[in-house]
Amino acid sequence: MWNDLVELLFQAYEQFSLLPLFIEIALAFIIIAIAATIIAYGAIMYKRYKSYVHEKRVAFINPIIEDLITEQVLLNDSLGRDIPTEEIEFNPEAITNKVYKKPFVRQILIDTLIQYRKNFRGEVGDLLRKLYLDMGLDKDSFAKMKSVRWEKKIKAVVELTQMDITISDVTILPLTNSTNASLRAAARNAYIQLSKNEPFKFFDIATEPLLPWDQLEMFKIITTTKDIAIPNFSRWVSYSSNKSVVSFCLKLIAHYDQQSAVPAVMELLNNKDHYFRADAISCLGKLSAEASEEKMVKIYNHQPLNCQLEILKAMGNIASGKYLEFLKSEFLFSSNFDIRMNAARAIIKHNTQNSRLLVEELMEMTYEENQLIIKHCLNPLIKY
Repeated sequence: MWNDLVELLFQAYEQFSLLPLFIEIALAFIIIAIAATIIAYGAIMYKRYKSYVHEKRVAFINPIIEDLITEQVLLNDSLGRDIPTEEIEFNPEAITNKVYKKPFVRQILIDTLIQYRKNFRGEVGDLLRKLYLDMGLDKDSFAKMKSVRWEKKIKAVVELTQMDITISDVTILPLTNSTNASLRAAARNAYIQLSKNEPFKFFDIATEPLLPWDQLEMFKIITTTKDIAIPNFSRWVSYSSNKSVVSFCLKLIAHYDQQSAVPAVMELLNNKDHYFRADAISCLGKLSAEASEEKMVKIYNHQPLNCQLEILKAMGNIASGKYLEFLKSEFLFSSNFDIRMNAARAIIKHNTQNSRLLVEELMEMTYEENQLIIKHCLNPLIKY
C-alpha cells in the first residue's frame, strides 16, 4: 500500500512537471492557501476545544474551592478570638484532599485566593495567605519563576506579590532589568512592594528605560504602599546614567517635597538635554526653591520654548516677588502667545499686593488681546 502511494505521488509529480510554468505557480499557490486554511481552522478548533475543557474544569472545581475557602477561612471558628494567625490550624483532611494535587486545580485555587485577598484585609487576608502557604502553593509560584517563558515569570511575580511572599534579591533584581518590558515592569513593582529596607535598589542597576506607563504604575504603588522606606532621591539624580530614572526621581522629589535635593536638581540646569532641564525646572518650581530663581532668569534667554515655559511656571510657584519686572517684560514684549499666557499666570499666582497692583497696571496699559489673557488667568474656575 505504501509503495502504491509513493508511485501515485510520483506520477502526479510527473504530470505536474509537464504543465506550463504559470499553471504550476498558480497550483502551488492554491495548494499553499488550502494548507494554510486547514492549519488555521485546525488551530482555532484546538483553541476552542482547550477553552471548552478549561471552562468545564473550572465549573466543576470552583464550588469545591469556594467551599474550602468558606469553611477554612471565612467561617473559621478561630476568627475574632485574638488568636495569632500563625497559630490557627486548618482541617488537615480538607487541605490535603487529593483533588488539590492536580496542577490545573492548584492554579485555579491560587487565582481564587488572590481574588479573595484583594477584597479582604486584616485577619481574613492573613488567613488566606496562611492557607496559600500551608497548601504549598507558594512552591508552585516559585516554580513558575524558573520558566523560560516570560509570561509565566510575570504570573509568578504577580502571585507572590499579591500574597506578600518575599522574593530573594538574587531572583528578582535581574528581572527588574529584563529586556522584556512587561516582565521588567512587573518585577520592579514587586520589588517596591516586597523589599522592606531598600525598595528602590533596582534604580542602581537599571539600564532599561522606565516607560511613561511604568512610571505611572510605580508612582501609584509607591504612594499607596504603607510603611515604605522613602530614600533621598537626589542620589540617583546626581549619579544615575539612566535618564528615565532621573526623570522619575524628580517627580518623586517634588511629591515628597525633598528640600535637601534642591542643590542636586539645580545641577541639572546645566544639562545638555533640554527635556531634562525642563523636568528639573518643573521640580524646582514645585519645591518652591527660591534659590534657583536667579539661575533660571540668567539662562532664560538661551533656552528653547519648553524650558522657557517651565521657568515661567516655576516662578509662579516660587512666587518670591523678586522677578515681577522680569515677568512683566515677558508678558508685554514677547510675541509668543504661550509665553504671555504663562507670564500672566505667574504674576497672578504671586497673590501679593505688588502683584495685584501690577495686574491692574497691565490691564490699563496693554492692548485688548493681552487684557483677555489676564481676564482668562484671573478666572478662578479655570484650573491649569
